[in-house]
Amino acid sequence: MSAEGIDPSVPPSGDGCAECTAAGGWWLHLRRCATCGHIGCCDNSPEQHATRHQEATGHPIISSFEPGEAWFYDYRSEDFFEGPELAPPDAHPISQGVPGPQGSVPSDWQAKLHR
Repeated sequence: MSAEGIDPSVPPSGDGCAECTAAGGWWLHLRRCATCGHIGCCDNSPEQHATRHQEATGHPIISSFEPGEAWFYDYRSEDFFEGPELAPPDAHPISQGVPGPQGSVPSDWQAKLHR
């Protein structure tokens, strides 16, 4: 593992939020744990699994798992930064859409977001 809790060799756990997928839920955006590769949903999503993962594990850094985004976030300092290239893939499939996954997003999804 490299400095700052980032392991560039670990692939993502899947192409959607692990917990939402298991429960048949949905998400707005996806985040990737830079330590273990866990994919969780963002803090605007109903269940906020990326932050819950950080709270449960202490893993300090996430990266975006959205196409075209390459930022990292450190929960300790609450700062965004540029980091190393992580093991592929670097984002969910574009065909998955936002919010996702298709077929699980309620018609009133915007009213269910955390702001």
